[in-house]
Amino acid sequence: MSPLPTQMVNRWQNRKEPGPGQGTVYWHILVGDHPEVRELAQAAQERLADFRGLHMTPAEWLHITVLVAGPDDEITDDRQLEMLAAASSILADIPPVTITLGRVFYHPEAIALIAHPADALAKVREAVQEVTHKVTGRGESSKQSNSWSPHVTIAYSEAEQPAQPLISALGRELPSREVTLSAVSLVVQRGKERLWDWHPVGQARLVGG
Repeated sequence: MSPLPTQMVNRWQNRKEPGPGQGTVYWHILVGDHPEVRELAQAAQERLADFRGLHMTPAEWLHITVLVAGPDDEITDDRQLEMLAAASSILADIPPVTITLGRVFYHPEAIALIAHPADALAKVREAVQEVTHKVTGRGESSKQSNSWSPHVTIAYSEAEQPAQPLISALGRELPSREVTLSAVSLVVQRGKERLWDWHPVGQARLVGG
């Protein structure tokens, strides 16, 4: 397991975020419609409810971020649809992916549930990397190696405080849940992250058998 942080920090203190009317295009796997994920996240958030300085992820927008594609003033509506069509063509050959959630990951800026095994989603990430790179020229191609740890963030830190009380309250393992993922969504996030002003453009489904 990764080392535990000793201190939580304010995620947004020095983070540049889109202003009013500005948006960022993301590839997300939206998992808020899976009852088992919502229940697991709710149980974790209830254990953390007495702590100040935490911003909880709304159940509707529980997600695994696969790729930050870029600003929507550069990735136009037409390009977004082109990316979605290309991703749908590639991902149609990839079968749905089953992951397990339960292990808790602590970062100074957030608390999350690790998606295991990480490499189960590798082909999905490679596909959206390739599509985004081809259509926009932005981001990395799948041939560029990088580390990625898929996770579902349940709470973001918006204050400085010791991490240990949070770790003691929640622990490092929750009852595990298996989830089968069958789609990746292209989502435009408008304005600041904490506003959760999300606009799904569409889904690329994992169909292959």
